[in-house]
Parts: sequence; structure tokens; C-alpha cells
Amino acid sequence: MAEKCDCIASMYGYDLGCRFVDFRPLGVGANGLVLSAVDSKSCRKVAVKKITISDARSMKHAFREIKIIRRLDHDNVVKVYEVLGPKGADLQGEFFKFNTVYIVQEYMETDLARLLEQGTLTEEHAKLFMYQLLRGLKYIHSANILHRDLKPANIFISTEDLVLKIGDFGLARIVDQHYSHKGYLSEGLVTKWYRSPRLLLSPNAYTKAIDMWAAGCILAEMLTGRMLFAVTLPTTLLLVMVAFVMSVSSGN
Repeated sequence: MAEKCDCIASMYGYDLGCRFVDFRPLGVGANGLVLSAVDSKSCRKVAVKKITISDARSMKHAFREIKIIRRLDHDNVVKVYEVLGPKGADLQGEFFKFNTVYIVQEYMETDLARLLEQGTLTEEHAKLFMYQLLRGLKYIHSANILHRDLKPANIFISTEDLVLKIGDFGLARIVDQHYSHKGYLSEGLVTKWYRSPRLLLSPNAYTKAIDMWAAGCILAEMLTGRMLFAVTLPTTLLLVMVAFVMSVSSGN
């Protein structure tokens, strides 16, 4: 079994030594690949995100993500256990000497996107998940962090106790609470269907409100079973948004 798991880890370029076993493909985050594994040290199942550092830009993104996740600790945010280097080495503040880092985090059985593929949620479940989503967002925003990529695939669910947790902070930013964020948000990085009008019109000036817009789109999707603004072109998307707001205002 161990040999088989090592083969799977090697197939995806994972090099964590012998501590982690039973690797399985899990998904892809904003900055890297994610596999599930069993930590033989703690005997618990975890999710391991691999981030490859190839240049100054990828190093900046990786450093920013690690800096953010290390400061978060909340019931509705995916918990990060540790950040390791190749062979499972402890970083010990020597982050810049590695070309690969691994984020070992809490394993969640599924995500909201997969749950919605099975059908529309009941109103009770939608309320429960929305409450937890807003609770997690309130904590994240109180820490002056913008998630910037809130979508069902980044919202994880424990099917056993229906606990919701926000994850994947690969595009998150730390901001000053007194100012709008001025960093440019690349159009290719953010999922179009959950973008706010402000992002469409001014991608280099936005606030925490962009996460709240995405949360509203997710609530609509939970209640209706379909994406609220499933349009690809930004110009068309803006027109659809305006038409939707006008129809709601007129009571249609």
C-alpha cells in the first residue's frame, strides 16, 4: 500500500518523505495542486497543497498566501496545520531557499460546487450554509483580508455535521481597513460569474464589498440551483446584472 501511495505522490511531483501516505487527487487551488493524504504522525486525513516557486512573482504569491493563512483561526475557515518544505522539512523561517512548499491543512469531504451539482438545496440548508459563510467572512474581513475568489468550489463542507469552511486563499490580500485596495486584480484569475460590477468597471480599485457580492451570488445559486450570472463576456455580464437589478426593483 505504501509503495502504491508513493507512486501516486511521485506522479504529481509530491516530495514529502515517508510521513504522509495514501495520496489521492483532490483538486486544484489558485496557486497549486491539492492532494488528500493521511498524516502518519497524527493519524488524521489532511489536504496537502503543493506550491511551486519558479520566479519572483510565484514566490511573492506563495509568501503572501502563507502569511495570510497563518494568521487565520476560525470555525468557518479551513484550518492550516503547518507549512513544509521538500522532504517534509520544517521551514523555520527559511521560506526563500525552497522551490516547493506544501501547505498541510484540514481535510473536508466535499465543496459547495459538488454539492450543488447533486441538486438544489433546501431553504433550511441554504440558510445554515449562508449563516456560516457570512460568519467566516466577517472574521476574515475583521482581519483586514479580502478573499477575492469566493465561489462554491472554494467553500468546503463537512457532510457529517454540515459545517461550512472558507478555503483557498491563493488570491487573498491583506488590506488597510481605512482605504480601498489599489492592487490590480488580473481578469484571468477571478471566476467571472461571481465578480461584482465594481470589479468589472474598475479592477484596480475595490473593497471588501467584492466578497459580499460573491456571497450574494452564492446564496442565489443555493436557492435556485443555477448560477445567477452565467455569462462569459464582461460587457454582456454587466448588461445582465443591470437587467436583473431593474427586474428586481420593478418587482418582476
